Amino acid sequence: MYHQNEYKASSFPEMVLALGYFDGVHIGHQEVIRTAKQIAVQKGCALGVMTFHPHPKAVLSPNATEANMRYITPLSHKQSQLENENPDYLFIIHFDSAFAKLEPQEFIDKYVIELQAIHVVAGFDFSYGRLGKGTMETLPFHSREQFSQTTVSEVKQNGDKISSTLIKNHIELGQMNDVKMLLGRSYSMRGTVEQGEQRGRTIGFPTANIQPSDAYVMPATGVYAVQMKVKKEWLDGVCNIGYKPTFHEDKPNNPIIEVHIFDFNNDIYGEDTEVRFVEYIRPEAKFENVEELIKEMNKDAETARNILGSLSK
Repeated sequence: MYHQNEYKASSFPEMVLALGYFDGVHIGHQEVIRTAKQIAVQKGCALGVMTFHPHPKAVLSPNATEANMRYITPLSHKQSQLENENPDYLFIIHFDSAFAKLEPQEFIDKYVIELQAIHVVAGFDFSYGRLGKGTMETLPFHSREQFSQTTVSEVKQNGDKISSTLIKNHIELGQMNDVKMLLGRSYSMRGTVEQGEQRGRTIGFPTANIQPSDAYVMPATGVYAVQMKVKKEWLDGVCNIGYKPTFHEDKPNNPIIEVHIFDFNNDIYGEDTEVRFVEYIRPEAKFENVEELIKEMNKDAETARNILGSLSK
């Protein structure tokens, strides 16, 4: 993997280069990368993938900042997903105001031609250079006849164009089955297990409090069937995202993510983890008393076991 300014053009072989922002690395993005991979095999050359960080909106929009951006796959998670596609080279370009001011020709000269790209693959809506003035239509002109190109048409699911925006909307509504169809995998968040109020232990439902490691899109509040990664093993459980209204009058600033792992009682405080949101079960609710809450939690656990038991392991 190469970050900006860490490379010399002469050090690269000829390559096919897939370009895109790739938040989510959804099935539309995968189509771009796999198209590039097929062409690289045909041409007998290397495969490169180039992405950008942070999101251009964080730099260009007057009201947006990196602090309030939310991602399906924050940078480290996106990097892992892109590496799963097995490129020979992964380039992560820092998107800042200086980069945003590059003319389209400057971008192509420095970030494509200098990398020995002999063919470029990108989605139909990819743009580059100042004000996004470079498009797939202008690419042949800017290529200076140094490389050829393939434009990947929009990929649709149920008549809708697959996009990161559409997926974010589904996540925020808790529509995890829709998200899975569009991502090609369950939505997941990485984080660290932190010490919570430890109330769950007193009512027979010990939970792991998850502090997200990055600026993820937060799923709708409610209860989910989940799988949680502990060390290298995926374990089944049930998760509540919310504000614990049965115990708290005042609403915290951010929702709390608590996972009860089935048949598990190890101390995992401080562990890095990942939570996969498999299916939404119900919205968060306030109960009259702890007994009512326990009854509902038992039902939730049974529902989650049934959902997760039906998955092929």
